[in-house]
Amino acid sequence: MAPNPTPPAEPQDSPDGYVGLEADRAERLARDRGWSTVRSLEPGTIVTMEYRFGRLNFEVRDGRVARAWKG
Repeated sequence: MAPNPTPPAEPQDSPDGYVGLEADRAERLARDRGWSTVRSLEPGTIVTMEYRFGRLNFEVRDGRVARAWKG
């Protein structure tokens, strides 16, 4: 039987630290800190629920991050 793959490491960075930042600044900062994928979403956007290692999600309202979460 093949071994289970080891997922890549995620940055040791709390998503809560991005809340309140301007969206462009938050995206640049997240990439600088090692997040491989950063996506900005409008409130109410329908997204799939699969967890993707290395992805950081931002819900953006009025140009600022209102909510941030991994996956």
